[in-house]
Amino acid sequence: MNRTEGKNPIQVADRLFGAVELLASEGAMGLTAVSTRLELNKSTVHRLLNSLIHMGYVKQNEENGKYELTMKLVDLAGRLMEKKDVVQIVRPHLRRLMELSGETVHFVERDGADAVYIDKVEAFSNTVQMVSHIGSRLPMYCSGVGKAIAAELNPEEAEEVWRSSRILRRTPYTITDYEEFRRNLEEVRERGYALDNEENETGVRCVAASLRDYSGRVRYAFSISAPVHRMYNDRIAELAGYILEAKKEIQKELQY
Repeated sequence: MNRTEGKNPIQVADRLFGAVELLASEGAMGLTAVSTRLELNKSTVHRLLNSLIHMGYVKQNEENGKYELTMKLVDLAGRLMEKKDVVQIVRPHLRRLMELSGETVHFVERDGADAVYIDKVEAFSNTVQMVSHIGSRLPMYCSGVGKAIAAELNPEEAEEVWRSSRILRRTPYTITDYEEFRRNLEEVRERGYALDNEENETGVRCVAASLRDYSGRVRYAFSISAPVHRMYNDRIAELAGYILEAKKEIQKELQY
């Protein structure tokens, strides 16, 4: 096997991934063969393989005793490529929204009861710097993007989002009552878009919409964020129109 030059500071990691790479290149192998190729004794290799079995990356054929990789790595690679593809598909639309609105645009992915920023297009002339950054998390219950996703879930899933969240009054406007949250989601369904009325960050309002992945699961959302003084009612209606039009266009591309 071709290994990167230099010694891995964590020996067990080097050995684990060495076993994974070997099985990936050679296919199913017996304990002796793996031990020989890795130049390790059988007891060490046996522990390594059992650890990989425990983590779900390797399985042992009951008939011949050989070890082989599961599809877990394929799943991980698929998720990575899908995320990269999604960002590449969505980013031109985010940039277009930023140009139309002159405001910052965010793109998030759901992770349990949180939304995680996976892309952001900052407005060129934005005088207010948003605290958000790619990789940071925000609760779904008090964010426009989170409520946009939650509104598309079935009632049981939406309630689980609420119950799994640590409900805090992050601003004077944060919804902390479940019935109010539920009614808010009903309004989102009726309008087709969600609003964050300074619920997550004081002085900032957002207009957001959800997106479904290739399998039809509600998984993403995007939003236009702006300072309160630029988010009066007529402006919200204008930005909501941009958001809903972009949703149609993006969803068509994601379906393919």
